[in-house]
Amino acid sequence: MQQIKTIAQMQELSKQWHFSGDKVAVVPTMGALHEGHLSLIRVAKKHAQKVIVTIFVNPTQFGEGEDLDAYPQPLKEDMRLCDLEGASAVFTPSAAEMYPKDSSTWVDEAQVGLGLCGAKRPGHFRGVTTIVTKLFLAVLPDYAIFGEKDFQQLAVIRRMVRDLNFPVTIIGAPLIREKDGLAMSSRNRYLNTEQRQGALSLSSSLKYACEKIDEDNQVLLKKLKAQMKEIIEGGQGKLDYIEILHAESLEELAILPDSGEIRILVAASFGPARLIDNVGITLG
Repeated sequence: MQQIKTIAQMQELSKQWHFSGDKVAVVPTMGALHEGHLSLIRVAKKHAQKVIVTIFVNPTQFGEGEDLDAYPQPLKEDMRLCDLEGASAVFTPSAAEMYPKDSSTWVDEAQVGLGLCGAKRPGHFRGVTTIVTKLFLAVLPDYAIFGEKDFQQLAVIRRMVRDLNFPVTIIGAPLIREKDGLAMSSRNRYLNTEQRQGALSLSSSLKYACEKIDEDNQVLLKKLKAQMKEIIEGGQGKLDYIEILHAESLEELAILPDSGEIRILVAASFGPARLIDNVGITLG
């Protein structure tokens, strides 16, 4: 497995693979890899002969006061895990490589990323879409694999790829949970024992919502969200949002539709960690 540090080297390697007839898949990450990330590599291997994992803690998607400086970067362990999973190469550029000193160009999706994390973290998705564009241009992939845990991010990237005609197929991979139901996240390592126990209220609230909708598809969504709020705050979570949305457009729902897929998304802070979770429900 190769480690590539420059854009030029990454582009050249990808071109060689394409010339040989291989398909290339990319798994973009910020490192601190866990089973959720490794599952993305396995999905990528089903679609392409060559799999690139990118590890880059992107400064432009962190806001003021967020955890950029504290974000874990265990590169040696991440490299070991990528090698064990059979990645073809790991792309580990520096911030200076990805953002030249006088950078002044941005990519900004202006609809799907407005609410949820986009509203709570101004500029976050502009940083995401810009770095994903840069990574696509460096890796030149045929496929890109993103986890459904960051569901709004996945929707934003799909919209960007559609609108800007990227020749990349975006594949969403299922959210992976710990045995106790907590959605896997690199930020889980910030939690102490008590905070981690409280964080289980996120998945508990989603399970409760699914059960209530299954019992009564005419359930009042305002009341359901209030009940979910009680569960999360009972776990000492500082609630950020609870939203019940159309799965593709992420438009807020006033009532449940008769058919189609909806998505319930939650975000809350437990101690130093802001965590997100979601679940999809198919109606009809």
